[in-house]
Amino acid sequence: MTTAPRLTTARTTAPRLTISTVNVSAPDPGALARFYTALLGWEITDEEPDWVLLRPPDGGVALSFERDEHYARPLWPSTSTDQRMMMHLEIRVDDLASASAHAQACGAALAEHQPQDDVRVHLDPAGHPFCLWLGQDEGD
Repeated sequence: MTTAPRLTTARTTAPRLTISTVNVSAPDPGALARFYTALLGWEITDEEPDWVLLRPPDGGVALSFERDEHYARPLWPSTSTDQRMMMHLEIRVDDLASASAHAQACGAALAEHQPQDDVRVHLDPAGHPFCLWLGQDEGD
């Protein structure tokens, strides 16, 4: 049996690292950004022909969308032969049914495979999976 090496961190010398933006590949960044604007209620803060940035109104990690000329729609759940999802967004909601209906009204598709009762997997218009999950604020 092999033991994984023990990781140590030097908190006094490590630089501060903060995730500021999640960048999402898309065949049409403007269209996908507008989908997430409708879904999340965020506004577009920067837009170029091949790149669009959304920022949450109360701060936090932003979303950007960048054109990928060779974009391949991911398949979820994955198989061994098709394009796999590289990541997905987890979006906490307080009412799963109404959030799911809202996502679909914005243009999302409900994924055929649903692995949990308290999560609804949807596909955005470019095929990226995202999860709506039933949860409460940490302070609740």
